Amino acid sequence: MTTIEQIFGTGPELDALQMSARAFVLFFLMLILIRATGMRAFGRKSSFDTIIVITLGALLSRVVVGVSPALPVIAASTVLCVLHRAIAMLTAFAPSIERLLKGKQRVIYRGGVFDLDAMHRAGISRADVEEAVRSHANRLKLADVLEVHLESSGDLSVVEDLVGEARRAQRITNEKQPA
Repeated sequence: MTTIEQIFGTGPELDALQMSARAFVLFFLMLILIRATGMRAFGRKSSFDTIIVITLGALLSRVVVGVSPALPVIAASTVLCVLHRAIAMLTAFAPSIERLLKGKQRVIYRGGVFDLDAMHRAGISRADVEEAVRSHANRLKLADVLEVHLESSGDLSVVEDLVGEARRAQRITNEKQPA
């Protein structure tokens, strides 16, 4: 048995030190792959970006526990990272492909009016919108914000009403509704 085999083991019969040595090496390999792919893949929460995180975790865990050979798994992981980077670069230049792969943002609240259809499709309640207003805009009332957007990542972003536009829009909406 060579020194490398003693350190990293072979097959699924690994002891704690061998699995630890594999995890140590894979940690630095992942740092290299993350730098090559860009932190964007691990910093955003869109479905497009989540795919790479889940798949790499599943793939590389197989090397740590010894159920798959290291080099083919590392090659597959590298291909996924390069593919992810290429698609990310492509979507930066092609908005139609970006919408297809990443989705698009939707306004779910504007000036006192909720888009109930969009909220229902996304599984967002009025309480979720109110929470976003409190946590992102530090406001207590929906009347204090102009818009709330459902981003393609699933996050809610809040556009504050700094000049009172939401109150004016709400007043106009209320005036148009029959009593």
